[in-house]
Amino acid sequence: MVSPPHEAMHRVFQHDPGLFSRVSRFLGVDIPKPIGATALPTDLTEASPVERRVDTLLRFETAEQGPFLLAVEAQGKKDPDKSASWAYYVSYLWTKYRLPTALLVVCQDHATAKWAQQPVASGPAQLPTLTLRPLVVGPHNMPVITDPDEARADLVLASLAAITHAAEPVVNVILKALSTALRDAPEDIAAPIVEFTAHGLGNRPARHLWRNLVAVDLSFYKSYISEEIRDEGREQGREQGREQGRAQQGAQDVLLVLEQRGLDVSDEVRTRITECGDPEVLRHWLARAVTAASAEAVFESE
Repeated sequence: MVSPPHEAMHRVFQHDPGLFSRVSRFLGVDIPKPIGATALPTDLTEASPVERRVDTLLRFETAEQGPFLLAVEAQGKKDPDKSASWAYYVSYLWTKYRLPTALLVVCQDHATAKWAQQPVASGPAQLPTLTLRPLVVGPHNMPVITDPDEARADLVLASLAAITHAAEPVVNVILKALSTALRDAPEDIAAPIVEFTAHGLGNRPARHLWRNLVAVDLSFYKSYISEEIRDEGREQGREQGREQGRAQQGAQDVLLVLEQRGLDVSDEVRTRITECGDPEVLRHWLARAVTAASAEAVFESE
């Protein structure tokens, strides 16, 4: 049951909202006198459920300080609304589990990391009240692991290093070190590392390097990603074969037209046509071969 003192201690501010600015001088803060105030509904219960999910939530047990929670958020870009969401997550978890709660934000670029690690206060400048200070992981503080032995000592850290440096030129060296280190790893250990790294690189150019490294260095390894990588390689090979086939057919067509027209085709011209691997160029030559005065005239516009 709510006691009268409880009600009086807060309702007095409803009666005279300006009281807060007058009381503030006793608190050592300077709050400007309000020019207007509105009493808002005090019920914070949401009328309809709103889904809020932290990316990863872990509970740690420690011998020295007991248990604590760690919420992990992946942040790809600056988001002015995110700080409020993070503050909600931390407050909610603290209230629900009654455990100390920390927030870790993982970023892949310097600008986002710098933005995410700035303290954000929920109150006005004079009264920060609840201040959010997330730990931030990104290219600014993650190690650049270029030694396979160092990568082998902590494969997961090496994978995180690659993911957080995904947009940096140095990622290529990190990926090479990681793929080399994974050669000696059992399949059940290598499998999630390959998957995490592939997904973490997204659509960045380094993704193609990683797929090639896995296909070469981990040819023994079987998984969805590695099979997909090898399927892509086989498809690329088939496409190259089809391209070569089109080029060969195009060269034959050019030579056939020249010969049917009774034009003299020198060895030099024949070699240039047959060694051309570009079907589009051969189509252009074919069109010219129909009216060219000589075999050499097929190349005159080049």
